[in-house]
Amino acid sequence: MFDWTEVIGVGEYTAPATQSDTFPDTGMLSAAAAAWAALDAEVAATRAAEEQAAPRRAETDRAARTAEREAARQLSMTLPADVAAVLDAARGLVDAQVPLGAPAVVAPALLARVRGLAQLANVVDTALAHAVRAAECAQAAEFDGHKTMRAWLPGHLNISPATAARVVRAGRTLEQLPRWDAAAREGRVTPDQTATVARVATPARLATATELGVDVHGEDGLDATLLGCATGQTPDALPAMVKRALDWIDPDGPEPDPTKQREFHLSPSPNGGGTFHGRLDAVGFEKVSTALTAHQQAGRCAADDRTHAQQMGDAFVQLADNALAAATTPMLRKNHAHIAATIAAEDLLDTETVAGAARLGSGQQVSNDIARQITCDSIITRVLLGPDGMPLNIGRAQRLVPAHIRRAAEARDGGCVFTGCSAPTWWCDAHHVAEWIADHGDTSVENTALLCERHHTHVHHGYSIRWDPDERRWRTHRENGTEIITGYPPDGSDRSSTT
Repeated sequence: MFDWTEVIGVGEYTAPATQSDTFPDTGMLSAAAAAWAALDAEVAATRAAEEQAAPRRAETDRAARTAEREAARQLSMTLPADVAAVLDAARGLVDAQVPLGAPAVVAPALLARVRGLAQLANVVDTALAHAVRAAECAQAAEFDGHKTMRAWLPGHLNISPATAARVVRAGRTLEQLPRWDAAAREGRVTPDQTATVARVATPARLATATELGVDVHGEDGLDATLLGCATGQTPDALPAMVKRALDWIDPDGPEPDPTKQREFHLSPSPNGGGTFHGRLDAVGFEKVSTALTAHQQAGRCAADDRTHAQQMGDAFVQLADNALAAATTPMLRKNHAHIAATIAAEDLLDTETVAGAARLGSGQQVSNDIARQITCDSIITRVLLGPDGMPLNIGRAQRLVPAHIRRAAEARDGGCVFTGCSAPTWWCDAHHVAEWIADHGDTSVENTALLCERHHTHVHHGYSIRWDPDERRWRTHRENGTEIITGYPPDGSDRSSTT
């Protein structure tokens, strides 16, 4: 006889070659059909239950990630009790009522208020310099994966590198000049004045002054003299006094090395573009001047109404443009230096101006009009993003990250993804988040993150990074699992700590 129990069990039916009295009857066929129908119904019910549960699981996962972020935030966002109290009181100063009355009555009150707030700002700047110096001595920046406080400050507090350097120098200066430090604690000297005396208040120069017989810390010493000038009737003479002190301590100056005079600063502007300033030694200036003048003269034409400064500005850009076009610049990460712009396809094709639609390699946000100008002579790489903001991957075929995956990672990350780091893309390595050999990680955009050399080393020695699909960005965790958070406590959550 034909074994229908086995057929139903494995889900298949093989008809016999010929009909005979062994062929199953109609009742057996009906039982088999009923069994298959019941199995199909069970599978359909299971799938429906899974589909209904999926949104709840996703919501639970999001809630868990939110709770994790909030727990991590408390680690470095809980203010000391004294700072929290002063901050709470200071917020009331912002919305204080302006006194009303005649100008002769109101003006003195307003000026006194300005004077008092300026003194308060001086005191706060002093407290900040002390705190930064203490953090520097304790190597606290290492806790968040940075080498120095000068590197930590810009990425975590959104201040400029120049301001960060000034605060670090101020902390060191106050440590060297006790009298000046006491006046700064009372708000009687400004951060600008502290920056001026910082030139002479280095440990090496003060040690040299002591060897030359200068009284540094006495009643009539250098510290007291500088303070007397800064708080006296002629505070504007302080820079000249500092220069005289420097000339006396080191009259011959450093060993002549003209190349050490060279410096060049590029400062991006909030609304796009930027400014630059610097200085060059005689030979360096002559080289740059000759090259720029050649481009400036070659670019002149009849009825050119540009000023000389405008012509030189155009020549400077043309010099860079020629070097980029000729591919004579050094190779960066196996690619010639090039201008990169990241923009959504719909914004690129939009005929209306969309402000801030494109992100340049330097981090500047520009309009789609400027992006279209760049694409007139460029290679356009299409990067498709998934619903979580992650570019699509290509699998595990190779360990080394190919150029097209790196370009997609650059478009997504814009630079080093380690929290608080602002290193540009051309400083960065392409890191396998799940290691290629040990963790069998794919060579894919999803598994690739850009990290500068220092933070790439940190990630391979205890720190970790993880993609957050909700906020579409990378998060960084320390060796102990806590998350590195930047910025300031959100409104209403800057709870104080008594420790």
